Amino acid sequence: MSNVVTTSGRTRAILAAGFVALWLAVPAANAQLDCADCHDVVVADESIHADFACTDCHGELTDVPHPEDELVVGQDVCAQCHSVGDELGESIHGGMVGCQDCHGSAHEILPISDLDSPMSAVKQPAACGECHETGNGLIQGYLDSVHGRALLKSGLVMVAPSCSDCHGSHDIQPIDDESSRVSHAKTPDTCGSCHQGILMQWENSAHGLNWEEGGTDGPVCKTCHSSHMVERPQMGAVRLEFPETCGNCHVHELETYRHSFHGEVTDLGFVAGAICSDCHTPHNNLPEDNPQSSIHPDNLMATCGQCHDNVSPAFLTFDPHNDPKDPEDNAILHYLWFFMTALLIGVFGFFGVHTVLWLQRSLVALSRGELEAERSKEGPWVRRFARPQILVHATVISTFLVLAATGLPLKFHYTDWAQTAVSFVGGVAVTRFLHRISAVLTFGYFLFHVGTLIKRGLIEKESGLLWGWKSMVPRIKDLTDMIGNLRYFLYMGKRPRFDRFTYWEKFDYFAVFWGVAIIGSSGLALWFPELFARVLPGWMLNGAFIVHSDEALLAVGFIFVFHFFHTHMRPESFPLDPVIFTGSMPLERFKEERPDEYQRLVERGELESLLVEPPSAAQLRKIRFWGFTAVAVGLILVLGILVAFLHH
Repeated sequence: MSNVVTTSGRTRAILAAGFVALWLAVPAANAQLDCADCHDVVVADESIHADFACTDCHGELTDVPHPEDELVVGQDVCAQCHSVGDELGESIHGGMVGCQDCHGSAHEILPISDLDSPMSAVKQPAACGECHETGNGLIQGYLDSVHGRALLKSGLVMVAPSCSDCHGSHDIQPIDDESSRVSHAKTPDTCGSCHQGILMQWENSAHGLNWEEGGTDGPVCKTCHSSHMVERPQMGAVRLEFPETCGNCHVHELETYRHSFHGEVTDLGFVAGAICSDCHTPHNNLPEDNPQSSIHPDNLMATCGQCHDNVSPAFLTFDPHNDPKDPEDNAILHYLWFFMTALLIGVFGFFGVHTVLWLQRSLVALSRGELEAERSKEGPWVRRFARPQILVHATVISTFLVLAATGLPLKFHYTDWAQTAVSFVGGVAVTRFLHRISAVLTFGYFLFHVGTLIKRGLIEKESGLLWGWKSMVPRIKDLTDMIGNLRYFLYMGKRPRFDRFTYWEKFDYFAVFWGVAIIGSSGLALWFPELFARVLPGWMLNGAFIVHSDEALLAVGFIFVFHFFHTHMRPESFPLDPVIFTGSMPLERFKEERPDEYQRLVERGELESLLVEPPSAAQLRKIRFWGFTAVAVGLILVLGILVAFLHH
């Protein structure tokens, strides 16, 4: 019995000891468990932490379950292996951004060389954009830039820079901090790490020397190329923006450039027009007196020769930045500009007053019933112009309208309507073609008219072409008629008796005659500058530009305002005088408007031979369509001129 009891007690003791040992062994067994048995976290095999144990980062965890705060890994833990803590702490990200905010979860951190890493070159823009795409468009600007497209859209060109290549990684500083890689002081070196050849050129330029001396007013890379939205400077739209970029510093030079032929065409989108960098080079710009400068006298022939063939020494005296308003720039060009300006003001001033006085007097005469005879179109008509004269005038109208419509946008290139007009017809190249074709046709009708006068005077021996009632040459009677008409406008006398041609018609005639000669010759000089510079100094090309521009404005303004009023807008003929299209006019109106010519024809017995049937209704409809179209185009262009002057 005792043996049995003893045995049973020993058994119970052994069992109890086993339970105690098992109970004491549970923590040790738990300590040997894999963390993944409890935590749904797996360190990726590709991660740089794949060979790490959990406790390497999380420390010795003794309590089960673990408190949440013991599982959090801070930057101080990362700093045990990665010695970037001080850099990051002193950077613009210090205290705001943790390691995992940029690199991703610690369990999945990949080498930066891995394209799937958030900090790989191709993934950085998206990662940085989570914080920095806040409405300023920097990230999107980068994605659309030459750098972004090269890196992300052009076959993964891995040499293209990503965010950290320019801004750094853990040591990023604010742009206005001199230690920042993209500060004014360090931008050239940062960009030069890739663009080494350009940096070498730029360092020797006027801009680079200013930077070397510690200057802060000179431009660096990002000043001209922007920061994130860098584009290829050869692209048309980017190329056309560079004058404005340079003009941010060179204000006066931009103003003179914009008022030159080069500036006007580039402002209208003509990519082939010369811009600042074409003459001054993009990165090696130097003062004119530097022998290495592209605009030094010894180098100008090569510089200008990039665009112009057969450049002569005289051509090189052309000044692309001439300011005709400044007498110290070029006195001759200044006085030429002064003369043209005075001519514009004088002609517009006199005929402006003349037109206003005429308009008010005609309205009064109309209200009094004095113009009934002139407005009558009943009865026979009198032929005044032969068919060749009608055709010449139709050519004058057509070519003049095209010349005005294609030339005025160039003069007023800074207005929205000019930009729209040029774009509508297909760009500067098309407008230039149309302008030159119309110029050739203008020379054609001009030579035809002169040839006709020579034929009539020298071959047919017709008298009176240079003097008298049939001549367009002004005479004393025209002066007395003008004075008499002004007295009539002011209610101080009767209207003068006009002959075949009135004083304002002769002014119209010589405005065209003078205009074709002056505008045509100056236009040819601008069309063929190299040829003209072989016999003329290059600065005369500047003069040709002044004359061509201002004389064209004078012609357009006079024709579309005063000629239109004299011919179509005055109450006597409103809304359209068809005489130049039909070649004839009502007899009653002819007697009232040209009493001296009427009397002469009656006395000579020639009136009957000139009487014709009135034009048919169909003819008048066709004439009115083309006439109203021409007048409408002219008035629209006049409105554009007024808008341009108000704009400027």
